Order: sequence, then C-alpha cells, then structure tokens
Amino acid sequence: MHDDSKLVRQRITRFVRERLVPAVYRERVPTEVTAWAAPGEPVPFAEAVRQEYSPFTIGSPWGRPWGTVWFHLTGAVPAGWTDPGTRPELVVDLGFAGVQPGFQSEGLAYAPDGTVIAGVEPRNAHVPLRGGPGSPVDVYVEAASNPGVAGDWAYTPTRMGDPATAGDDPLYRLVAADVALLDVTVWELVQDFWTLTGLVDELPADQPRRAEVLRALERAVDAVDPDDVAGTAALGRAELADVLASPAHPSAHRVHAVGHAHIDSAWLWPVRETVRKVARTFANVLDLMETDEEFVFAASSAQQYAWLAEHQPELFERVKRRVAEGRFVPVGGMWVESDTNMPGSEALARQFVAGKRFFIERLGVEPLEVWLPDSFGYTAALPQIIKAAGSRWFLTQKISWNETNVMPHHTFRWEGIDGTQVFTHFPPVDTYNSELSQHELHRAQRQYAEKGRANTSLVPFGWGDGGGGPTREMLAAAARTKSLEGSPTVRMSSPAEFFAAAEAEYPRPPVWSGELYLEFHRGTYTSQARTKRGNRRSEHLLREAELWAATAAVRAGLPYPADVLERCWHTVLLQQFHDILPGTSIAWVHQEAERNYARVAEELEGVIARSLAALAGEADGAIAVNAGPYPVDGVPALGGGPVAAPAGGVHVADEAGGTVLDNGVVRAVIDARGLLTSVVDLAADREVVAPGSAANLLQLHRDTPTQWDAWDIDEHYRRHGRDLTDVAELTVVERGPQRAAARVVRKAGASTITQVVSLAAGSASIEIDTHVDWHERQKLLKLAFPVDVHADRATSEIQFGHLHRPIHTNTSWDAARFETVAHRWVHVGEPGYGVAVANDSTYGHDVTRSTRPDGGTTTVVRLSLLRAPLFPDPTADQGEHRMRVSLRVGATIADAVAEGYRLNLPLRTVRGGPIAPLVSVDSPAVVVEAVKLAEDGSGDVVVRLYEAFGGRATARVTADFPHHGVVETDLLERPLAEPVALSGVTPSGDGVLRLRPFRIVTLRYRRSAR
Repeated sequence: MHDDSKLVRQRITRFVRERLVPAVYRERVPTEVTAWAAPGEPVPFAEAVRQEYSPFTIGSPWGRPWGTVWFHLTGAVPAGWTDPGTRPELVVDLGFAGVQPGFQSEGLAYAPDGTVIAGVEPRNAHVPLRGGPGSPVDVYVEAASNPGVAGDWAYTPTRMGDPATAGDDPLYRLVAADVALLDVTVWELVQDFWTLTGLVDELPADQPRRAEVLRALERAVDAVDPDDVAGTAALGRAELADVLASPAHPSAHRVHAVGHAHIDSAWLWPVRETVRKVARTFANVLDLMETDEEFVFAASSAQQYAWLAEHQPELFERVKRRVAEGRFVPVGGMWVESDTNMPGSEALARQFVAGKRFFIERLGVEPLEVWLPDSFGYTAALPQIIKAAGSRWFLTQKISWNETNVMPHHTFRWEGIDGTQVFTHFPPVDTYNSELSQHELHRAQRQYAEKGRANTSLVPFGWGDGGGGPTREMLAAAARTKSLEGSPTVRMSSPAEFFAAAEAEYPRPPVWSGELYLEFHRGTYTSQARTKRGNRRSEHLLREAELWAATAAVRAGLPYPADVLERCWHTVLLQQFHDILPGTSIAWVHQEAERNYARVAEELEGVIARSLAALAGEADGAIAVNAGPYPVDGVPALGGGPVAAPAGGVHVADEAGGTVLDNGVVRAVIDARGLLTSVVDLAADREVVAPGSAANLLQLHRDTPTQWDAWDIDEHYRRHGRDLTDVAELTVVERGPQRAAARVVRKAGASTITQVVSLAAGSASIEIDTHVDWHERQKLLKLAFPVDVHADRATSEIQFGHLHRPIHTNTSWDAARFETVAHRWVHVGEPGYGVAVANDSTYGHDVTRSTRPDGGTTTVVRLSLLRAPLFPDPTADQGEHRMRVSLRVGATIADAVAEGYRLNLPLRTVRGGPIAPLVSVDSPAVVVEAVKLAEDGSGDVVVRLYEAFGGRATARVTADFPHHGVVETDLLERPLAEPVALSGVTPSGDGVLRLRPFRIVTLRYRRSAR
C-alpha cells in the first residue's frame, strides 16, 4: 500500500480550516451598536449605563491606548432559529489579533441590570444568551483598548507602557457584534478533529494506532458534504466514534488537569487593569461551570479575590458559592504570587498570613498547596515558611526555563535551610497555560522524570499571564482524552486531589536541598532600583511601626492602628508580585509603585511618631530609639535611651598614598582616584584589600541581554566593562572627632556618581553612601570589593537565615550561578577571618575568586547597583538613586547579621525619656524579627524570632509586661498542638527556647485571662 499519509493530513487540515470552522455558526445577524467612550479611567457599570450613547458602525476605529469604550448591543434572536442541535449566542470581535489572549483588547459583558455575564476575549468571543428564538438581546460590553505592549516579543522599546507617551490614536476596529446560531454538532466535530489530528501528529509513523486514527479522519472528511456541512456533520462524527472510544493503555501517563488562569497582578498592564482581568476571567469560569459539572478551576492570590469583592460584589458571591461546592478552588494561600528571592523574612511570612486570613475569613477555606508557577527562582527559606503557615505542598513551573541545566526531578521533596521538607511537584508539561493539546500531553508524558517509580503529573490548563482562563474547547479536549488510546489519560481534578494521589503513589521521592535557583532572569535582582529600595524601606518601616505601636498599646494604652498597618502591608505585599518587585513591568506600574511606597512611608512615619511620642513622654532631652534586634551605640535592642559616645575618635591624615582615615579599629586609605587602596583591620593586624587591587571600585558594563531586557543579565556582560577611576572631585568633608568622610564625584557617560566614604569612631565598618544621577542606556553599574581572603563559598543573607553558595565553577550548576541574590549582607571568609559587605537596598551580587601571581587568593564581592534596560520600560532606572553599602572587617557571620540590621534600621532621635524594650532575648543567635499585636484584635502580643547564625541555640525570652501565659503558634498565630521550640516557661514567665539552625518560632502572649 502506498503511503499517502502526508497528503491525507494536508487534506484534513484544509478541510477543517475551509469547511468545518466556517460552518460552526449557521447564521449571523448583526446587532445595533451604540457606544460611549469613558473620558479617563474606567468607571463602574452604574455610572456607564447612565451616559449618552451614540450610534457606532461596525468596522469603525475605537479605543485610545488604555482607554475604555462601552458598547451597547441590542437586537433579537430570530424567531426562526428553532433547529435542534443549535443555540444562539452573541459573538463579539473587538478587533482581536492572532496573539495570545490577555495582551490585547478584551471586554466584559453585562446584562441591563448590571449582572456580569461573561468576559469577551480572543478565545472566548461568545457571550451566552439565555433567551430562545424571538427573545430580545440587550448587552453592554465594557471594552478595554489595552495596547499590545509585547508586540512580536522582539523586546524593543515601546511608548505604550506609559499613558503620558502612548498617544490617543485608536488601536482597534470593531469587527463584529452579531447574534449567531451555533451548530453544536459541527462544533463538536471540530473538537473531535482537533484532538485526533493532534494525536496523529504525536504518534510515531510506524504505530498502527496512528494509521487507524488517520484513516478514520479521512473517512470523516469523505462523509461530510462540503455543500451541506450542517446536515452531514453527524455522519462525520459517527466515523470517528470508534477511535475516540478506544481506551487508553493501562500504562499511559496519568494527568490531573486543573483549570487555571495565571493572572499577573501587574506586568504589561497596570494594576487597575488586572482588577478587570480578574472579573472577566472569573465570569468565564463561572459560565463554563454551568455547562460542565466536572470542571474544576483553581485560582491563587487573595488580593485578586479581594479586588473582585470590592469591585464586583455580585460576581464575588457567585464565586463564593462555587468555592463552597469545591469546584472553584482558592490555592496558594498567599496575598499574591510573589517573588520569593527579594521579599524580607517577615514580608514573605506575611504573604501567607494575609493570604490565608482572607481565604479563611471570606471564603471559608484554607489552601494547603503553595502555588507559584511563574516566580523567578525560589528561596531556600520557603519550605519552612510553607510548613509554618500550615501548608503541605508546593508547585512551581518556572525552573523549566533554565538556560543551562535541566532539573532532574518532577516530583520530589524540597528541603530548606533548616531541614524542613515539602512535597513538591514541577509539572513536566512545561507550561501553566496548557490547552490540553496532544502535543502538550505527550510532552508531559515524555519528559516526566519519575517513570518507573510514579506516573502522575499535573497540567494547569487555561489562558494565563493576561488572564482569560479555560475555554469550552479545552473542556472538550479533556472529555475526549479521559481514556483515549495512544494518549495520556486526563482527569479533571483539583490541586489537593492531585497532591494526595501523587504523595500516595510516591511516598519517598528524591530530595532536592537548597534553593531552586532559576538559571535565567538574573537581572530581576537589580532592575528598577527605586522599586526595590521602596520595598526594602517599607519592610523596615513596617517593622518599626508595629514594634512601637505594640509597645505603645501595651505601655501607654494607645489604640493599635491595625487598619493602617494592614493597609500598608497589603500595599507592600501586592508590590512584591513577581513582575513588580523584580522590575519587569511597564513604566506605569513602577511609577505607581513608587507613589505607593511614598504613601506607605508617610503613613508609617505617622504611626511611628505617634507611638514614640506616647512612649517617650514629655521629658526634656533627646534619646535614640533602636528598632533593631541588637544594641547599637549603647541603645538597647527594641528600646530607647541615650547614645553612648564611643571611646576614642577618628583621625584624618593626608599622606603620600592618599587620605588616611583611622579610628583605632580600622585604618583606611583613599587614593587620588577616590578608591580604597588599603583597609587595615588593626585588631587583627591584617590588610583586607587584596594586593594590587582597590576597593569601592565602580565598574560599568555593557548590558545587552540576548532575550528578556529587564529580566536578564547574561554572562557575556563580563567581557565588556571598564573601571570608573576618573575623579571630578575628591574632598574631605568631615575630619572627626566622631566621624570622618571624603566625598568623591565621578562622571560616567551622561551620569554623575557622588560617593561619601566615611568611618565612624569605634566602628569596624567603612560606609559608602552612593548617590547616582543615572542617564545611561543598557548599562550595568557594579561596585567591587576585592579582598585578600581565601574563600571557597559566599554566604548570603536570605529570609530567616543565610545560604552558602560555592564561588568556584566546577560544575555547570555552579557556572550558571554567576549572579545571585542576597538581602542585607554577603560574607566571605577563610578559617579564622572574614569580611562582610552589607547594603540597604541592593539585591543582586556576584562573588568570584582568582589566584594572584604571589599565590594568594583574591575574592571579589560585587554588588549590582543599577541597570538601564529598554523593555518593557524604556525609561527604567533613569534619574536619582541612593544606596548605602558598608565594608565590615574581621566579620563573623554574627557580625554580618548585626551589620545588616544596623545599616537598615538606623537609630532615630526623639525627645523624651528612655523606653524599656517590650521583649528581650538573652542570646545573640536568636533574633527578634517582629513584635506586633495579634491579627485577631485580641490585644495579645505576638513575637516572631529565628535562629540566625546557623547553629543550635538556647534562649530565654523575657516579656516586660503583664501577661497570662505564652504559647508557641504557627505563622497564623494558631497554637501548635505540640510546641517545637518552646521547651518551657520559667516561674517568672520567661519562655525558654531550644532552636535548631534557622528555626522560626512564633510566640503569643495572652494579655487577658481566657
């Protein structure tokens, strides 16, 4: 028999395209269209419906960038549309392009009474009509003219990301607004062909099953009369019935298909547009649930449900009913799908506290699975935080984007820095936007790494990123692949059902220890530096505000500002979303983020000022208050008192080699180039700067990523750079006795960099305060500290602890880790000696080492200060920046921890008397991370602590206020059934803690007898 399979396949493709798809709708009748363009930002339905609408012609342009046009569509379902197997629906084409939904125009359809009907999107262009033949049609469509910022994904600069530059020219033309008669049989036949042709394309050419399906499809083409598709479609379906009914092989890969719409809370659109995307997507999901009882949909991010409750309360109530049925499943348990690399310790914990509180209080459910498919790498602190929040499982997808190495597992136990393990799944389908195509299902089966030990994976299906969610075509594909010979089996499922099945099937999976480092998107640690600084500053202001407000509530009876604190936390948590804090959104998003951080700062400064005024009283004199966990200059941790002047002073001398700053602890030399050519640790009698090198060295690199501009720093940047050593000004600006400082001014291209290098009396740290007026494009600014230390690893602060990373490149995994994230400090050392580099707003670092001609080792710690990507924000990072860095000599890990807190929580000066700490801890290894009042409004005091040095610790926690006992709780402040760290309580009421390395413990002090 001659092989004509290619010709048959081509014939099938053309038949579907030219005959079947055009016949899905038997008839179309245009509606009458009127329109009203909102003059500014979106308005609610109640306001829009009162406006004066004007006639609008199909084919006319509409929609300035980021605008809203309300279309009013009226008409009637023709009385003659009575054929069985058909149903009328409204079809609206806003001018959709062929690109993915969510990156172009979209709309939301309303009934005349304001009830939301459905979203209108490129893959969901139909709106259900509830009436039959002869019934009126009256629908309002709120149409958003969102520009296609991504274009063709060439990463070219665009003016569309900022309303100030986007212009006013209409972007779209209204193509159709028709009442259309859907031929259900033809539509079903199209779905049959889609699944079966996909199967043919995946099966090997020598498989009998492939030939069987191909010939069945050929017979179906023969059976359908091209001149009477509607009348013969059933015959075509009959030809396919047997191949669709043939069951899957018993060994076929088992897929749990979970409806999903990964809706970015902001990205190539502003936050306000995400509010509307949620409504559109959730409306479509609810509509699908009316027609498919097996369909289950999972959605994360409490913030998005909160938006729905605020802006679309009726729709929220409908969602709530489906949640109660178990079909609309809140997942993740977090406020948003946040970045996990950069949020601070308490902030990452609060993602779960805020998220779970919302789900429990507003929807009556507690998600047990953490759902982060798209974040750019995952901190090694996360397993413990997940467990401490009461969750059990973790899902991610993003590590499939690795450029260099392939993750060896798809189902595994992930172990964090403290030893906590979490059952984790990494879907082998390699997408969170699946259509349930045969190509995707076979990819999942082919790539699944646990074959022979397990055989189950999860596939999230539905249009995501910009929303949209599942479609009826996807549900049809799921139905056809429940059990289909040659295909993996598909079962509609929930995340919890999947995880329970996977855990039962594979109770002892392999263990992956440490961070899940994404070998991609390394520029996200640095892009949009003002957003990152705003985050860091907000996190520490929140710590201060909660500490002083709780202390004032307990000591002075000042009302605790729970509403203000919650509002500020929600803002900060939202802006930790994985496309905001990483700096990868359009200009609009980051401009708004900076305004929000300014508002948060203003509100929190008010809370702090009022609380300290109540605590310090009206005594004369000034005191300093210290919100950090360690005493600073004689001021107690978490309290206030007079500053103790350090012994000695600091002296400045002008010598041949440069300007010398000497405080008896450190002796530093600043040469004529403004560089630190010598930093001597006088106590250790040791030079810190590597021979032949200079510290505080600014380096400017070409930064032209291969792909994602704002996201990526590629390794080849290292081949293109220069040291900034030319000086425009070098001046000693302070000469002691308590502080000495020199100002260095440099020009770099169109930018000006001003640094103040200072040394305080008694300090082991040199501080560098850098101001940059930045006007470069596609450049990377680094700050280098080459130190004479033989280090084989760098230790970086992460949430609730630190992480050791090799600095050699022995393996491809090591080589790929050429840019890493750290929070407040990085430590490098050799046995007996170390150096710490701390910062107040920087996250991106690289640490390397080399061997000098003299045989010694130079270890270079570099901070990535600024970038200047062009996409998606062509103005990214332009303008003024400030960042502070310190070089701490002779530093242990304990010193690094203290230095990080000192730099980020500077002392405040207030008028009044001393403030005794509300709580105190007798071990420096046990750090107080938060002091606050309980979330439930009871007035109980909650203290969160952790072991910070990486060893076992015993500590006594003293509460200096009346209380009725202390209990250990989870992050949500619920008492643990069995205390883990709280080993006892002394007769005086002190809690005794025994902690393993990096253990997080939350203590709750009851202030009322109950």
